[in-house]
Amino acid sequence: MMAEFLTIQGMKIEVERMGSGSPLLVLLSEEAAFERTSPFIQDLARSHELIMPQAPGFGRSERPDWISSPDDIAYIYLDLVEQLGLKNIPVLGLSLGGWIAAEMAVKDDSFISKLVLVNPIGVKIGGPFDRDIQDIWTLHPTKVAELKYYDTDFGKRDYSNTPEEEVTIVARNLESFARFCWEPYMHNPKLKIRLPRIKVPTHFIWGENDGMTTAAYGKAYSQHLPGAAFATIAKAGHYPHIEQPAAVLQQVKSFLA
Repeated sequence: MMAEFLTIQGMKIEVERMGSGSPLLVLLSEEAAFERTSPFIQDLARSHELIMPQAPGFGRSERPDWISSPDDIAYIYLDLVEQLGLKNIPVLGLSLGGWIAAEMAVKDDSFISKLVLVNPIGVKIGGPFDRDIQDIWTLHPTKVAELKYYDTDFGKRDYSNTPEEEVTIVARNLESFARFCWEPYMHNPKLKIRLPRIKVPTHFIWGENDGMTTAAYGKAYSQHLPGAAFATIAKAGHYPHIEQPAAVLQQVKSFLA
């Protein structure tokens, strides 16, 4: 894996590249620290050159105080796409990365050939008193793991032998995730209205057992994009690409083929 820093809107953004083949822009989730070296990403890199930016405040990317939402990050990433000269490229967004990908696409999808969204957050489906997205900040960690994972072993973390630099990145990622998604909680009230602007072929992939954002939420999300496809992955929660990498990879490859 190779990493470089690009200066975008006056800040340094870390961009990692790995693999070979046709390029694929991958927008990582809030679990980027673990996701970037996961079996799913490793397998995907066998058929694609993966371009993986770290969002402001994630990894080693800078985070100026003025950045407060995924909407802000979308504009930064659009400038990054332009600086890298990416054209007619598929985009894969994972959870938070899926939200950012949707924010980018409603603004400008001219560079996107196809869009794959895996359990994206970012919209409010129900009414003001409906709990569309579970409040992961106030629940006990054990309950949060049960909501996020079909097999809670995937949510266990042992930092006892982890280098301090890596633990610092995990903590920084978590703090940035909370900053960007705290209020309004996990969504942009305007995004749902803008989703029909996305005209590129789009495929939603959802963990069938997601308790944080249910498959019903995902299906309703997808229906705001005319013609979008929707598929569920059995025995998987909010991160199906982590729990069932082969099944998600098959969906991605089939759609991008």
